[in-house]
Amino acid sequence: MPVLDLTAGSVDLTRAICDIPSESGDETVLADAIFAAIEPLAHLDVYRAGNTIVARTHLGRAQRVVIAGHIDTVPINANVPTRDIVQDGEPYLWGRGTVDMKGGTAVQLKLAAELTEPRVDITWMWYDNEEVDSDLNGLTPLARTRPDLFQGDFAILGEPSNGQVEGGCNGTLRAIVRTHGVRAHSARAWMGENAIHGAAPILARLAEYRPHEIDVDGLVYREGLNAVRISGGVAGNVIPDLCEVEVNFRFAPSRSVDAAEAHVRAVLEGFEVEIVDRAAGARPGLDAPLAQEFLAAVGAEPRPKYGWTDVARFSAMGVPAVNYGPGDPSLAHHDEERVSFAQIEDVERGLRAWLTAL
Repeated sequence: MPVLDLTAGSVDLTRAICDIPSESGDETVLADAIFAAIEPLAHLDVYRAGNTIVARTHLGRAQRVVIAGHIDTVPINANVPTRDIVQDGEPYLWGRGTVDMKGGTAVQLKLAAELTEPRVDITWMWYDNEEVDSDLNGLTPLARTRPDLFQGDFAILGEPSNGQVEGGCNGTLRAIVRTHGVRAHSARAWMGENAIHGAAPILARLAEYRPHEIDVDGLVYREGLNAVRISGGVAGNVIPDLCEVEVNFRFAPSRSVDAAEAHVRAVLEGFEVEIVDRAAGARPGLDAPLAQEFLAAVGAEPRPKYGWTDVARFSAMGVPAVNYGPGDPSLAHHDEERVSFAQIEDVERGLRAWLTAL
């Protein structure tokens, strides 16, 4: 089993955990390494459920903060092991997971080990299967069996935010839109009805769709409705009788999931629509007193989070939450994923200063 040295610098720790492959559904080796490094620490009460690990201080502080990060990545594409590169004269760590989100996770692990007397009680969470459907997310069963572990006055997700604070997040919904036809030999196409051709109006509506920009508590969220996958066809000489277009709607946190579903069905009226996954967004959560203190301590300008993150889960449980981590979100899942050394160190410095300030 790989051994994690939590006394190492946060950049070196990022490198170490990125070099332990942990694609969604295959996080056990990394989870074992994290548990082995965290479990002996006397100042933390450690709990493990599958590949999700929770570590808590119990100092009797007046407030509790939850700080969480996922340990899985999207599939590796010849970008592990990591390597050091230089871009515009600055050192970067290149490779899968450096941005999303092992840089943030490494910072959390280091601080969890070192901060024995923080100004607030802290619940640290490291969990699996964030990059796949929400019902597989490690926090889903944990919230059902141990909701007490989510209790707090404020939560921070270490998702990549360029070292800035991103409030809330857009919601997300996925739908399958189907067209049906009649099979026939392609040499006698007039005998059938082509379901793939029937999907052309679906694509036209999506191409013509203009996303909304919606102000929510002072942050402007940009929505998006897009085809993300299309499938159909039987054989090279058969007119297809079925075509399925997968559609993803990213919607502002001012919309409920029911309203988001109604909007998608309205845009695609006349077609068969099946909703296969949906998750509410989260309002910015920046009006909480701890959030204001946090913004002041790290000197960050709040921005909206366009992607869905587990801040939505905490928001739904009544805990205001923000995203704060190293890495450019536009490089998340990118084959050239990379994070600057400076951002990792800056986020560590910001969190440390806020968690230890009197």
